[in-house]
Amino acid sequence: MPRPLALSPDRVFPSDPVQRDIARRLYRQVAGLPIISPHGHTDPGWFAVNQPFGNATEMLLHPDHYIFRMLYSQGVSLDALGIRNRDADPRESWRLFAQNYHLFRGTPSRMWMDWVFAEAFGIDVQFEAATSDLYYDLITEKLASDAYRPRALFDRFGIEAIATTESPLDTLDHHAVIRAANVSGEWSGRVITAYRPDPVVDPEFEGFYGNLARFSELSGEDAYSYTGYLAAHRNRRGFFAAMGATSTDHGHPTAATADLSKTEAEALFARVTRGEVSAADAELFRAHMLTMMAGMSLDDGLVMQIHPGAFRNHNPWLFDHYGRDKGADIPTSTDYVHALRPLLARYGNEAALTIILFTLDETSYARELAPLAGHYPALKLGPAWWFHDSPEGMRRFRSQMTETAGFYNTVGFNDDTRAFLSIPARHDVARRIDCGFLAQLVAEHRMEEWEAAELATDLSYTLAKAAYRL
Repeated sequence: MPRPLALSPDRVFPSDPVQRDIARRLYRQVAGLPIISPHGHTDPGWFAVNQPFGNATEMLLHPDHYIFRMLYSQGVSLDALGIRNRDADPRESWRLFAQNYHLFRGTPSRMWMDWVFAEAFGIDVQFEAATSDLYYDLITEKLASDAYRPRALFDRFGIEAIATTESPLDTLDHHAVIRAANVSGEWSGRVITAYRPDPVVDPEFEGFYGNLARFSELSGEDAYSYTGYLAAHRNRRGFFAAMGATSTDHGHPTAATADLSKTEAEALFARVTRGEVSAADAELFRAHMLTMMAGMSLDDGLVMQIHPGAFRNHNPWLFDHYGRDKGADIPTSTDYVHALRPLLARYGNEAALTIILFTLDETSYARELAPLAGHYPALKLGPAWWFHDSPEGMRRFRSQMTETAGFYNTVGFNDDTRAFLSIPARHDVARRIDCGFLAQLVAEHRMEEWEAAELATDLSYTLAKAAYRL
């Protein structure tokens, strides 16, 4: 007999009964709040075209590098999972996932996936080899129905807004279709873009030199001259804003910033556009452009997100065979105090500017990030991100950041996911963790319960909506 799948109503709440009771009361007040998803990587084409997802594998396995990262670490072939292998049988890929589901015990992926299975699809038996076909058939059958089309799921799970992430080289055609549907009254879902300039800001990004040609074409500016290059950014940022963007996103290897003179910047730009660039010049150019982007954000109002500290594509063989975003990015130690000082010296005191900092280096929480955000008006702290988007990671974030930065120098939660149905699952976990953290403060008489209730709403909804100007 299959083992039952039942989600505990007290999952991730404190084990202490007094704190657990408080957490339950707080959670009841926020469980049904709309979802603000201000930073993520879902495909806008899903919402523009609104076609059914093909099958369980296409919907739940292929977009989720958290899943195939773990499977690959245990020797499972990405070809067998159907990653860039169109000849793979999706049912067989799903069976392989089911056979190895035990590998996810104790991980956030297991918690998110069990939520999706139980809450999104109503399945009440455990996912394992013996139930693989049952899962595949049930999920695939439901995905063929109108109730499981992208827009219907968006509405069903109370999503108020989603921001996707696109390159300046993207024409945003899908976003144009979504906006037209909004204007006509066909659909009211809010799906906006975010400006991610890495392909034309990072000289070490593959195809950088050629990307500038496309950048010139789309912007109508000469992106091979420094003046034209900056004008091209302003042009494309304006286009993104007109298409609904409220933020930019910068995924640099480090948090380094620089504030060069125009003469220095022009000389550097000439070097990085010659086709061969040194690592030092590439780093300096990225650093200078972060400062320039902060200045542009002050002008056009786009919120600036900095996501540093990932060694991208650490596995060269995997990158060569499967490309980016296949689970081979690794966190690195990251300096913020010295790295950000040039940018902050110029713009850190601007209360009209919002810069949201993320980190993959937890050692920087109490030592660097909390004191920085607890001082500079322009800075806010993004939530526990990527490898730390987990119950214990969220608890560490709150416990180390709050005493110095407070709650209101943070921006709530964002899910940063490509896997659509993990969005409500992740937000549910974040709300539960925050309610548990607040419950401890109430139980220790460090906060009144009415204050905790207000904070629970802020952390679940209000702060993200305000910070991202949604």
